[in-house]
Amino acid sequence: MSGRAWGVLFVLCGAIFLEGVDVAMLNVALPSIRADLDLSTGTLQWVMSAYVLGYGGFMLLGGRAADLFGRRQMFLFWLTVFLLFSGLGGFATEGWMLLVARFVTGVAAAFMTPAGLSIITTSFEEGPKRNKALLVYSGTAAGGFSIGLVLGGLLASVDWRWVFFAPVILSFVILITGAALIPKSAKPDRAGQSMDVGGAISVTAGILLLVFSVERASHEPASQIVLTVAASLVLFLVFVLIERRSSSPLVRLGIFRSGSLVRANLAGLLFAAGFFGFQFIIVLYLQELRGWSILETSFAMIVIGIDAILSPTLTPKLVEKFGNGRVIFGGLLLAVLSYALMLPVGLDWTYMMMFPSLIILGLAFSLAYGPLTIVATEGVAEEEQGVAGGLLYTSFQFGAALGLSSATTAITAATDGTGSQALLDGYRAALLVPLFAAVVAVLISVFGLRGKGGAAAAEPAAEEGGPLLESADTAH
Repeated sequence: MSGRAWGVLFVLCGAIFLEGVDVAMLNVALPSIRADLDLSTGTLQWVMSAYVLGYGGFMLLGGRAADLFGRRQMFLFWLTVFLLFSGLGGFATEGWMLLVARFVTGVAAAFMTPAGLSIITTSFEEGPKRNKALLVYSGTAAGGFSIGLVLGGLLASVDWRWVFFAPVILSFVILITGAALIPKSAKPDRAGQSMDVGGAISVTAGILLLVFSVERASHEPASQIVLTVAASLVLFLVFVLIERRSSSPLVRLGIFRSGSLVRANLAGLLFAAGFFGFQFIIVLYLQELRGWSILETSFAMIVIGIDAILSPTLTPKLVEKFGNGRVIFGGLLLAVLSYALMLPVGLDWTYMMMFPSLIILGLAFSLAYGPLTIVATEGVAEEEQGVAGGLLYTSFQFGAALGLSSATTAITAATDGTGSQALLDGYRAALLVPLFAAVVAVLISVFGLRGKGGAAAAEPAAEEGGPLLESADTAH
């Protein structure tokens, strides 16, 4: 790749790294925030859930906006919004101020992330170049989450407000560099195209309600959860009816005829559910049961970040040799092994007894995450790359919410008493949640082993990538 191409990739990796760091740092800072702002447990839970709602609820709309209004414009504008509201969160003096800031930050990420992904998938020629770019991109995302755990612990030990101020500094650097390096592209042809307001409202409201239901499943009566889930399903039905009749749908329903895209989204949802659910359980086990400090827990979990090294180095070679489908299948099998190894966790386990599970999970992430991103966007027409990215990240986000909620529910249901053994029984039962999710993901991925490694053959229409950066580099 040319120097300009590497520069653009560096900017986009910086943005996805920022998103991962932002989420991870907040995770470990929650106790400090609760103590300083005197937040109830319910309000504290919404500090995380507000971001998830904004991110998961507006992702599809964000993907479509990138296709209609320009990927560069959407990326830079919403990065600016991300910067501003992350900073405002650091100035919060009341719980509601923090919730508003986190919700808008999540919305900004929902528009920014698919725009950044679609810049990669439309700027790099489909094949080895794009695969390398996407694997570097996914590895950076994973590195952001792992490094964020440690960085968040360090910053929170000084003052939790720096957990919000630090992303502002990084956002500003990325914004200035992106404005200079990301090449301008032709204005999208919106002739006969519109935003499909009805579809946008119905699907966004449906996703918001569904994510809300999942987030509240362990805290609210079952009757309320059933009502909100039913309402979300009605909204999804309305969305489908609108899309079938719309001349310029938010999501063209025909995109779901791609078996590889559907499998990648389902496997991504389940993989995210297992991955985030597992980490949540282990953090609780180490801090609440074993009494480890925030920094000790952060450094213990950072080994999972090995995927940031392996994704751009080992994974491209494996994809080239075995194909995306087989590499994804191998990654998901390793996830099953990782979760299974942790099932007999005890009250006196040393770190070295946990280490195999954690290191294998890092390897599993490096093999599964990047190739899933490739398969979910491969063969999709350029004008729908934003939507494809939005679908994938919606799946990841909803999967994360599902995994966290399911793990919480399992812990609550299986913990009988207040002693150490009762807590351990709850954690052991909850570990079955990520294991089950990973097993189902493996079964789904089996269908992707047919043909050329589960990867769709490149379509002639996808060959439009590459010239954008090459011509821009020549002009530069």
